[in-house]
Amino acid sequence: MSRWDGIDEFVATAEAESFSQAARRLGLSTSGVSREVARLEERLQTRLLYRTTRRVSLTDAGRAFLARCRELIHDRDEALAAVGEEDGEVKGLLRMTCSSAYGERYVVPAVNSFALAHPKLSLHIELDDTVRDIVSEGFDLAIRFGRLTDSRLIAKRLASRTRRLCAAPAYLARTGAPRTIADLETHAGVLGAADTWPFREGEREIAFKPQGRFRCNSGQAVLDATLQGLGICQLPNFYVDPAIADGRLVPLLEDANPADEGVWAVYPHLRLLPAKVRLLVEHLERELG
Repeated sequence: MSRWDGIDEFVATAEAESFSQAARRLGLSTSGVSREVARLEERLQTRLLYRTTRRVSLTDAGRAFLARCRELIHDRDEALAAVGEEDGEVKGLLRMTCSSAYGERYVVPAVNSFALAHPKLSLHIELDDTVRDIVSEGFDLAIRFGRLTDSRLIAKRLASRTRRLCAAPAYLARTGAPRTIADLETHAGVLGAADTWPFREGEREIAFKPQGRFRCNSGQAVLDATLQGLGICQLPNFYVDPAIADGRLVPLLEDANPADEGVWAVYPHLRLLPAKVRLLVEHLERELG
């Protein structure tokens, strides 16, 4: 039995507040994670977690122990990474997350070319539109947009994106094109997850609340509905630029487009950034920028 046994399982469980989520993060069975934490508590002769049918939570002793264990794990992982990278090879597992559409269109192709250059690196990429807690869920890297607020993370700007207002020619033939933001009051909006559309007039930022009979939390679905002529949409440029270029969509109120948003690589604050993360971020900056 190693004195390390149960520590990774305890930290993962405490951060996820769930044995099952900790098991998914570690690639282990739920029963195995629960058993290792119980054995750790038995060795320490201290209860670290309160358990209910819905969740687990930290005892006072567990909270103090968690802080020390995080430091130990970071120091251990940094030491192992430093030794493992002395030969100049990028290897091991890298876990990252990104939004679905941007990830499929831009990030995954760039990551694939990086993987080809580093055959000893394994990749686990999760694409969804949820803002994941990459610290508690054990991700090495995430791609984020816009303003960033999590002080636990380091951010590096990779690229930028803008939002564009547009509609299909068939829709505009029926209704005419809006000439001002106020004109949008009389138009049908094709709505996504956001309740408002951002615009800018000079130095002034404006949040307009569109109305419409179509709403979907998928950007691709919003794009399709707009192409069908259901109304006006505002989407990130990577959705609409190809359709604007070939005439299937018409850009509107371009002078009022909001300021560009940053596309960021974010990763946990570590004293020594693993080479696999540092080199992938540099690769993404070249490919996406």
